Amino acid sequence: MSRKNILHMITPLRQMSPFDVNMAVDAGFDVVVPYTGVELSEVTGLVQDAIFSRPPDAGVNSGVFIGGRDVTLALDMLDAARKAMVPPFTLSVFADPSGSFTTAAAMVAKVEKALEKKFNRTLSGTEVVIFGATGVVGFCSAVIAAREGARVTVVGHDGIERVKSVADNIKARFGLDVTPADGSTEEKKQELVHAAEVVLAAAKAGVQVVSRAQLDGAKKLLIAADVNAVPPAGIEGVDVHADSVEIPGTSAFGIGALAIGNVKYKTEFNLFKRMIEPEKTVTLDFQDAFALARTYVK
Repeated sequence: MSRKNILHMITPLRQMSPFDVNMAVDAGFDVVVPYTGVELSEVTGLVQDAIFSRPPDAGVNSGVFIGGRDVTLALDMLDAARKAMVPPFTLSVFADPSGSFTTAAAMVAKVEKALEKKFNRTLSGTEVVIFGATGVVGFCSAVIAAREGARVTVVGHDGIERVKSVADNIKARFGLDVTPADGSTEEKKQELVHAAEVVLAAAKAGVQVVSRAQLDGAKKLLIAADVNAVPPAGIEGVDVHADSVEIPGTSAFGIGALAIGNVKYKTEFNLFKRMIEPEKTVTLDFQDAFALARTYVK
C-alpha cells in the first residue's frame, strides 16, 4: 500500500499563507496540515511527533515547511528541525518565510542572467544596491548576491540603524560583508542609485522607492530589478512584465515583478516536489532555491 505524502506547515504567525498551501498541494502532497503561532521552542516536539509516528522508511513521505515573515527565525527553526531528527527517523524540511527565499533566488538569478547576456559579466565584483533591505526578500537577496561575490549595499529607508543591524546579522550568521547605507531622503537615494551597477527593489508592495528622476544620470547602472507587482512600481519605468527590457530614458535594463515571479513560482513548486520525489530526505533553504532558480533562467 502506498503511503500518503504528509506536509506539516508551521509558522509563527496567526495564519499560514494560502499561497504556500496551494503550492504544496499542487506539487503533490496528499495531506497538508498548518500549525500557526508556533514558537521556536516548539519545533523539536512537532518534528519528533512527525518522525516517530511513522516507520523510518516513511521519512521520504513526510515533510515540514517553515513559513512566517522573519528570515532569521525561519533559519533558526530550520536548524532546530534538523537537530530534532533521530536517524533513521528523519523527514524533509523546506523553509521559505513569506516566499522570501524563492523570490530572492529568482530575482538574483534573473539579474545574474541579464548581466551575462547583456554585458558578459557576472555578479562577482558588481556594485549591487538593495532597497527594502530590512525586509525578508531584501535580506535574502543581499546574502545570495554577496555569496556570489557582489559588493552589496543594503539601504534603510528610515535611516542607518535598522539596516546596520541587518548587515551585522548577515556578517554574524553567514560571514559575509555588506555595507549599510542611509536612504532616508530622496537625495541620498539618488546618490546610491548613481553609484550602483545593479539596483534591486524589494520594498513593500505598492511603494515606489526609486523614481525616474533618480534614474536620470545613473551612468553606471546596468540592471534594475523590482519584485513589486502592485502599482505603483517599486522602480518607476520598470513594467511588471519587463524581462531585461531597456528602461525608457536610460541605458539600463529593467526586470519586472512578473518576470521574476514566473521563476519564483517554478522554484517554489519544484522545491516542494523535491521533498517527495527523492529516495532520501532533504533539507532546503535559500541556497537550494538559488541553485534551482538558476536552471530556469538558462
